[in-house]
Amino acid sequence: MILHDLNLPDDEFNLQIDTLLITPAYALVISVKHMAGKLIIDTENEQFTQIVNEKEKGYPYPVAQVERHQKYIKKLLAAHGFPPLPVEYLIVFSNSYCTYVVSGPNSRKVKLRTCKADVLLNRIEFFEKLYPDPFLTAKELRKLCKLLVKLNTPPTKYLFKKFGLKRSDLLTGVHCPYCGYLPLIRKKQKWYCSRCDKYSADAHMNALMDYFLLYDLKITNKEFREFVHLKSQDVAKRLLHTEKLIYSGENRHRIYFPKTFPW
Repeated sequence: MILHDLNLPDDEFNLQIDTLLITPAYALVISVKHMAGKLIIDTENEQFTQIVNEKEKGYPYPVAQVERHQKYIKKLLAAHGFPPLPVEYLIVFSNSYCTYVVSGPNSRKVKLRTCKADVLLNRIEFFEKLYPDPFLTAKELRKLCKLLVKLNTPPTKYLFKKFGLKRSDLLTGVHCPYCGYLPLIRKKQKWYCSRCDKYSADAHMNALMDYFLLYDLKITNKEFREFVHLKSQDVAKRLLHTEKLIYSGENRHRIYFPKTFPW
C-alpha cells in the first residue's frame, strides 16, 4: 500500500509525510527533497548543507525529520494494537542533476537510507531482503491503511486551530489581482474591480486556492457561490468546470476537488 502526502495529528501540530509505503513485512517513510547543487549530510554535527554556485545554505537536518516520523508510526502501531512492524526511512533526492555526500560516524547507516530517485527501487529491494518475514496479515494491512487515511488531517483545520480562528473571522470574496481590493463583482462575464476599474477573467482561481487552503479540500457549487459572492448557480458551475477541477457526484450532489494541493 502506498499513501501520499499524509498529514497526521501530532498533539498541537501536524506531522507531514511525503510518502508512506506499507507492506506486510515493514513500513517505509519516504521523504523527498527536490534540491539542486551539492548536498552534504553531516551525521557528526547533524547538519544539512546545500552548495550552489559556491554559496552555502543550511537546512533542517533531514535525518532528524524522518526519524521523528519513524517514531510516530511505531507509536501509532503500538497504540492501536498492531504487531511490531519494522519502520524504516528513506531520504530521496529527486533532482537528477544534484549530487550528495553523507559524512560522519553514522554515515554507513544513513547512506543505505539515502538515494537519488533513479535508484529508489534498488533501495526498496534492500529493505525487502532485510525484512523477508511478514508481520501483518492482509486484513491487518487494510485496517492500518484505513486508520491512517481516517487520521489524515489536511492542514486546513490545523491553521484555524493554531491561530484560534473561526470561519466568520475571514473576509470572503474575490481579490483584485491588480490592487488587492476585496470583493470584486461579476460584470460582463468577468470580475470587475470598482477601485481600479479593471477586469479579470480568472481572479476566482486565487479565491478557490484560498478556500482549499483555509477551509477544506473540497467545495460544492453552493459553497463556491457563498465564498466568491455569486448569485447564479449556472455561472458558478461554468467557472468550476472551466478550471477542470476533479469532481464526484452529479447535479446538486457534485463535489469539486483541487487538481493539486495548494501548499
